[in-house]
Amino acid sequence: MKRIPVIAGNWKMYKAKDDALAFIYAINQELPAKEVVETVICAPAIFLRDLVKREGENLGIGAQNMHYLNEGAYTGEISAPMLKSYGVKYVVIGHSERRAYYNETNETVNLKLKKAVDFKIIPIVCVGESLDIREAGTTNDFVKNQIEKAYFNISSEEALQTIVAYEPIWAIGTGKTASKEQANDTIKAIRNVLKNLYGKDVAEQVRILYGGSVKPANVDELLQQSDIDGALIGGASLDANSFISLAKAAENK
Repeated sequence: MKRIPVIAGNWKMYKAKDDALAFIYAINQELPAKEVVETVICAPAIFLRDLVKREGENLGIGAQNMHYLNEGAYTGEISAPMLKSYGVKYVVIGHSERRAYYNETNETVNLKLKKAVDFKIIPIVCVGESLDIREAGTTNDFVKNQIEKAYFNISSEEALQTIVAYEPIWAIGTGKTASKEQANDTIKAIRNVLKNLYGKDVAEQVRILYGGSVKPANVDELLQQSDIDGALIGGASLDANSFISLAKAAENK
């Protein structure tokens, strides 16, 4: 079954408004058709309205986080209804930085995942292990637990609306990258967890991305792997030419 590859940029806490707009203008006419490659920019919340208005035909805009409640006295938070009202199509859920710095847990990831699919916002669900876990040889067990808890009480139909991103924590922003074989083997293990939860048909349709120091120099070898369906990209997504190169690399997936 052919899965449309996904190239998603995560800008984290970078860029000012003028930089963000210049980036969008630079890439909009250069991206592959959305039927060939799904390209996404997950931007700081303050830019979302401006970027959605200028996203063009082949780009989708995503948020980097959201709350699991529709509204309430939660200063600084943003809800799914707010994102939906702006036309935001994607949201990153459970990124390792959110888990490490802001007390995100498997349980809150599950609540946010459920809320995203309720509002037809495509969640990019992040999982991944520390270097200690990798060296102990328990990576597959660790990510299995993350997936099972993230997808608790999520139906097959809802699971089909989701994207998974495997991001080994030790490779995020470090310049280190899991070997193409390591990345593909772990992503195969994640797909097997989804198969156990939902059956082969669903598991074969869910896109699973690799994230961790992906850049134009290594994206081709990663995308050539059987189960890697694209990439969630940090630093290399901040430069327009770099992002265009990454998106075009996925045309041959």
